[in-house]
This record gives sequence, structure tokens and C-alpha cells, in this order.
Amino acid sequence: QAQLVESGGGLVQPGGSLRLSCAASGSTFSGHTMAWWRQAPGQEREFVATISWYGSNTVYADSVKGRFTISRDSAKTTVYLSMNNLKPEDTAVYYCARQLMGTIRSSYYDPQRYDYWGQGTQVTVSS
Repeated sequence: QAQLVESGGGLVQPGGSLRLSCAASGSTFSGHTMAWWRQAPGQEREFVATISWYGSNTVYADSVKGRFTISRDSAKTTVYLSMNNLKPEDTAVYYCARQLMGTIRSSYYDPQRYDYWGQGTQVTVSS
């Protein structure tokens, strides 16, 4: 059965860095764009970044552009989110997700265009 498992979250001071990992199992992820989302307490789930199957195309939310980098390994079984210069407003549960085939760019920010989600990993930015 297809599964996504996130790891790497934790407590970090403002200005610090973390790298999140998302391990994917199951061949149903072949060919799919993958994404990171986040959800802060009391807020809606928010798009963070996507990466295409071959890793050649990435899209970022304006709030993280220049600070976060999404990548995937050569075996395409793990997706990473490197986060630098973290701010308190980055505090959230971070989720990785599989994007549905055929999703157009304007729909990247619609959570209904993602069908598999991990359980999430908590990131807390605080002094």
C-alpha cells in the first residue's frame, strides 16, 4: 500500500535550519509531482512547495521563496525540504503529499489536487 512518512521536524531557534524528509513507498508514486504543505494551529493547510518527477521544475509559496529548497533523491523515493533562516511564523505541522496527475499550475495551491498525505512532522521555531 502506498505510504508517505515524514521525519526531521523539531524545535529550532529563529534563524536556524532544518531538513525534513518524506519517504515514499509503493510504485504508485512513480511519475508524480510531490509537494510539501504545512498547517499552523487554527489555520488552514497552506501550500509550501512542489517538485516535478524529474526534479527539473519546482514551485514555491512566496512566504518561503529564497529560504526553503525542495529536492528529491535520484532513486525518487525520498523528497526533502531544506529550511533556512526559519521564522516563528514557519511553526506548523509539515506534510508531504502526492499531486494528482494532470494538475495545472493554477491548481497547485488546491489541497484537493493531492490524494496521498503523510502523517506530518512538527516544526517549532522559537527562542
